[in-house]
Amino acid sequence: MNAVVAAVAIMLALSLCRIHVVVALIIGAVSGGLIAGLSLEATIEAFNNGLGGGATVALSYATLGAFAVAIGKSGLAHALADKALALVGRQDEGSAGKGVRFMIIGLLLATAISSQNVLPIHIAFIPLVVPPLLYVMARLNMDRRLVACVLTFGLITPYMFLPVGFGGIYLNEILLAKVGANGVDAAGLNVMKAMALPALGMLCGLLIAVFFSYRNGRSYNLETITKAERVDARYSPRTLVMALVAIVTAFVVQLWLGSMILGALAGFVLFNLSGVVRWKEADDLFTEGMKMLAMIGFIMIAASGFAEVMRETGEIASLVDSSVAAIGENKAMAALLMLVVGLLITMGIGSSFSTIPIIAALYVPLALQLGFSPLAIVALVGTAGALGDAGSPASDSTLGPTAGLNADGQHNHIWDTVVPTFLHYNLPLLAFGWVAAMVL
Repeated sequence: MNAVVAAVAIMLALSLCRIHVVVALIIGAVSGGLIAGLSLEATIEAFNNGLGGGATVALSYATLGAFAVAIGKSGLAHALADKALALVGRQDEGSAGKGVRFMIIGLLLATAISSQNVLPIHIAFIPLVVPPLLYVMARLNMDRRLVACVLTFGLITPYMFLPVGFGGIYLNEILLAKVGANGVDAAGLNVMKAMALPALGMLCGLLIAVFFSYRNGRSYNLETITKAERVDARYSPRTLVMALVAIVTAFVVQLWLGSMILGALAGFVLFNLSGVVRWKEADDLFTEGMKMLAMIGFIMIAASGFAEVMRETGEIASLVDSSVAAIGENKAMAALLMLVVGLLITMGIGSSFSTIPIIAALYVPLALQLGFSPLAIVALVGTAGALGDAGSPASDSTLGPTAGLNADGQHNHIWDTVVPTFLHYNLPLLAFGWVAAMVL
């Protein structure tokens, strides 16, 4: 068996068996290296060499966690939750706040989409906004799997369709650049036209999740949520204003210096200087915040090590080559196998942005040989890269929603985030991406 396929399969199987994702990634990486013929020492060395690639992201999330706790101290997120709870309380049981339910869904969706372009903070908003809303969601019997799907849609679809913010990086700086570097004349190509059908597949998955899969709701233990989140958050107009100023400051610093770490630190320091966070509390709050997002950081570090072992095996190319041998001149089968291989790679690495450089050099010459148009090649490579971002245990597009929804320990990362997002997004994306490759 191909070492990459085996490693990803082992990692996913262990994750589904509720083995911690970090452990599953390490075992999967070591297994893949050994299956590929690498010695144990060479496998461990490759894994260790790759760990540094996730260090910056891990530190960014740690400081964002501290910033999130400081915002929680200001009471801003709890003020929002109290307003929503008041709306629920004013409605009769029959209408059970259908309007409030859709208002929350719309708010989270708009915030997630904006986090990719208008204010490119990615998952940083989730630990700020979601935990204080858990009590309101539970009162409305909202299924957190639905919320996970909504957040993941907002984190992925904008960058794979809109060429601004993170989408500008993914579509222009990575996708078009790598496709052009491997033999396709990318000048003048409309990347939005190429990715429109795949994005429509994501939208179909979202609508299915909202109106069919999770419309009946789910019950959660209100007492557990109360202990975890309904703390006595004291807030006043002053603390709320200072929270807004700190958030704006963090965004400006991040955009100015291009560093989430410095942006979050600037916001945290401002909370200290304003007195919202007392100096004697600052150390404990910072440590508490780092703990909140520490899991994401460690998973991202382990995923970087996993990705480096997969590259070191050299079997990504052989995986594509073996697929080519099964294709012959069948364009339909070629498109399907290329998408499936992209899904496997991204599921293991956990990053669409890292997958494109790996597969473009292999896919583009093959697609040209089979007669795919330039637009179809862009759609094929772009979709193959995005496939697996939803539904990967190591992707921040699934880790972020879990970090917010599991604040009270009632939301499982694998079964309540990974599996639902895999089913609702990867399957439609696979189908619509294949159609795009065939019709463009």
